[in-house]
Amino acid sequence: MKIICIGLNYKRHAMEMGRHFPDEPVVFMKPDSAILKNNKPFFLPDFSSEIHYETEVVVKISKLGKSIEPKFAPRYYDEVTVGIDITARDLQTKLSKARLPWEISKCFDGAAPVGKFIPASAFHDINNLNFRLEINGTVVQQSNTADMIFGINEIISYVSRFFTLKTGDLIFTGTPAGVGPLRRNDHLVAYLEDSPLLDFMIR
Repeated sequence: MKIICIGLNYKRHAMEMGRHFPDEPVVFMKPDSAILKNNKPFFLPDFSSEIHYETEVVVKISKLGKSIEPKFAPRYYDEVTVGIDITARDLQTKLSKARLPWEISKCFDGAAPVGKFIPASAFHDINNLNFRLEINGTVVQQSNTADMIFGINEIISYVSRFFTLKTGDLIFTGTPAGVGPLRRNDHLVAYLEDSPLLDFMIR
């Protein structure tokens, strides 16, 4: 399975990162070893002193697809959850300034916690879905999928031009503004609407 991630997909997040709004989806990938399931704790690595959270809506691909038209994209996923794109910001900044690939800042073990998947049909409109992250009981990120630069259907269509989508592939659809650092003993709870789907500790 693949983990396909979309960067800079919310204008306010692009602004807080000092980046231009993209003309096309910004795509990167994580290995399956980055997946962190079942609310297991995330252990801060020793190679970074600036580990950040980025909360995202995640969709799970339900069948094989290639070069999918946007209008047909809803046929290719049936489950959704919330996940965290954990980022070693200091490494990313250093590598970006040197114009080098920054996979090691995004793709390390455990860097993609995912919550419990629920049917997309449980929500009236997947493109108008509230989500948020609370850390130690305080809301630190909150947005709606309607605020995406590129919607879920556009993302699926775009990435399927380059990669054959397979059953079980995950797509992280981008993070809104409000990213910030993680610290030992932080308690993270992420929601879709009012459903807490991800609940884990930082160790």
